[in-house]
Amino acid sequence: MQNAPALGAFWYSCAMTEWRVHIQLCLVAVLAGAVCILLVPITIRMTTTRYLYVSIDDVPKTDAAVVLGAAVRRGQPTPVLEERAYTAAELYRNGKVSKILVTGDNSALTHDEVTPVRKYLLEAGIPAEDIFLDHAGFDTYSSMYRAREIFGAHSVTVVTQDFHLPRAVYLARHLGLTAYGMTAQSSGVSLRNYLREVPASVKALLNLATNREPKYLGEKIPLTGDGSTTWY
Repeated sequence: MQNAPALGAFWYSCAMTEWRVHIQLCLVAVLAGAVCILLVPITIRMTTTRYLYVSIDDVPKTDAAVVLGAAVRRGQPTPVLEERAYTAAELYRNGKVSKILVTGDNSALTHDEVTPVRKYLLEAGIPAEDIFLDHAGFDTYSSMYRAREIFGAHSVTVVTQDFHLPRAVYLARHLGLTAYGMTAQSSGVSLRNYLREVPASVKALLNLATNREPKYLGEKIPLTGDGSTTWY
């Protein structure tokens, strides 16, 4: 009986040691998981770097420029989206693409990411028949998937900012498109945009792994046709 306190202390010490070991293992697992997640966008960028361009003179010719959607305000493109539209127009003027596919979220009358870009391109002198609108490009994966399946694209030049470009080109190439990326410069990009690429990149891998089909597909609209038929 005299040894009972000592025995209790011994078992208490063992239990505390085991508890600390479990906590340490959990912390190591969490840290390892966080590192793996952070490595996803880094790996995507490293594997797509050779397909990304900052000079229009250097980018290869493709079937179409794909302008990825972004926010609009009061029916006008935000600076980020306007720069994408400007870059696509420059690709067209320089003979790097013969069509422009504007893709974005137009799921409601009050939310339209594509029509403001179409108006911008028309004002920039791009012929109406060469401007195609994809109203169901709800995310980057859907935009790339639909570019292939609905619009029949074989080769594309993806137009977006640097933070977004590696993931977009990575998705396009893994969906079977010959894709390159043209960087759209913009002063509206912040560190937050790059941080958002961490979960977005993980989602991209999951979409590819599960071969997710976009919410809407519909009839085929070949880029060889008249783009103005896709406006409404």
